[in-house]
Amino acid sequence: MIGPWAVELFTSQGCNSCPPADAFLGKLAARPDIVALSFHVDYWDYIGWKDPFASRETTERQRAYARTLKQRYVYTPEMVVDGIGHDTGREPGPIEALLATAQRLAPRRATPRLSRTVGGPLIVKLEAFALQGGPADVTLAVYDRRHSTRVARGENDGRTLENFNIVRHFELIGRWDGSAADWTVAAGRIQPSQGVAVLVQHAGCGPMIGCNKLEPAYSG
Repeated sequence: MIGPWAVELFTSQGCNSCPPADAFLGKLAARPDIVALSFHVDYWDYIGWKDPFASRETTERQRAYARTLKQRYVYTPEMVVDGIGHDTGREPGPIEALLATAQRLAPRRATPRLSRTVGGPLIVKLEAFALQGGPADVTLAVYDRRHSTRVARGENDGRTLENFNIVRHFELIGRWDGSAADWTVAAGRIQPSQGVAVLVQHAGCGPMIGCNKLEPAYSG
């Protein structure tokens, strides 16, 4: 299997520059070759609207990317493509260019296989892969497919915002050495309507080695 490729949007409902990037992520989320995730950061909450999906943990993930990608500061909106580069995501051109670069740099992928039965656990499997540069982080992200929010204060006061693939929980489920491996995630940690993604990347929010997603047949 070639791909899929990861696109992570760092966004905030308190930022009036973010809605175009949110809409673009919605389009990317519909593509089978893209694992599109929306991480809501909390550092804009102070200006009048507390983003209901924001957390300190998502902000820290963005800061980790900033260190890896040698950014001077974090900003919204920011799309990080496959852990190798970033842009605002307000226009598709730069993101498509980064995706093309990711495909060229890593034609072989360690794509996790994901399976989940109704009411059962999530099973994550990785086949043996020749890792370079040390072990990899295997991260689980659980996300809501879509939310519509009426904003009552702040920069987006009066607007109804549409957000897609909103990460509600993410965690490191394993450190992988490249040998065949599997992990089990208890069914109670994922709601039936939620999507799940697994990201395999060099430690410290480095370049992606592989990723995949599993979504219900309906959008919720």
